[in-house]
Amino acid sequence: MRDARSSIDGVLAEWCDRVQRELPDEIGAAIAYSLGASGKRLRPALVLGVFSELGGAGDATELAAALEVIHTYSLVHDDLPCMDDDDLRRGRPTTHRRFGIAAATEAGFRMVPLAARVLTAGATRLGLSSGTLAAMGREVFQAAGASGMIGGQVLDLEAEGQRLDASAVGEIHRKKTGALITASAVVGALAAGAPPVRVEAVRDFGREIGFAFQVVDDVLDATATSQELGKTAGKDARQHKATFATVYGNEAALAQARASTRNAVDHLAVVGIHSSLLAGLANFVVSRRS
Repeated sequence: MRDARSSIDGVLAEWCDRVQRELPDEIGAAIAYSLGASGKRLRPALVLGVFSELGGAGDATELAAALEVIHTYSLVHDDLPCMDDDDLRRGRPTTHRRFGIAAATEAGFRMVPLAARVLTAGATRLGLSSGTLAAMGREVFQAAGASGMIGGQVLDLEAEGQRLDASAVGEIHRKKTGALITASAVVGALAAGAPPVRVEAVRDFGREIGFAFQVVDDVLDATATSQELGKTAGKDARQHKATFATVYGNEAALAQARASTRNAVDHLAVVGIHSSLLAGLANFVVSRRS
């Protein structure tokens, strides 16, 4: 994770310099501010980890950075007043608090095509075929769209104030958070030239840890402080959101998350992928405190 953060932050800094030369001052600055905030960089770490463990050759850092661009766009829009209306993200004021709602909204939209540029540049650096780039693009942008993040966000907003069962909450989690985490793992496998059976095992791995990640997020929102999280704690309860913490309680929810990470590693083992690195990333998802 430390190595991934360092390398990804370097690539993002280069792209932020380029964006600020290309875009109007306020919009370029808002994008650079958003991408420059320190984060876990889990999604690009998954790309890099899977790529390495499945035999990928070359520098996949730029490819992996594209996933962080998409993730950051989602955070900028998630924090807007029309969504979760938050003031704190990654330990500092949210983008709309710093630059205004209009600039933050446009910055978020512009990060979507920016992610496509970064993904293409990363694929070019690795010498990947146009077919592989197209397959990776489908994974990323389907995960970011109506069948993934955006669809999950709609369900999340519609569910506020309602009592949902575990199945309905699980659907929200798998779309809103799990889809992009799954896509991150799959992009790493595709870039490495993995055969279809291994790509699908990696997809199952990503699906399980993506689900676990959001379950842990639910529990941390209820138990950690804003200082620990780098974002406003207790937000789910105040907005009457449906979460696994409310459905099962904190301890039972964490038990479900741990079971999902064990299942994730089992999916890899079935096709002969025995990786302490990927198992460690799965363990990070359930052991983190922010």
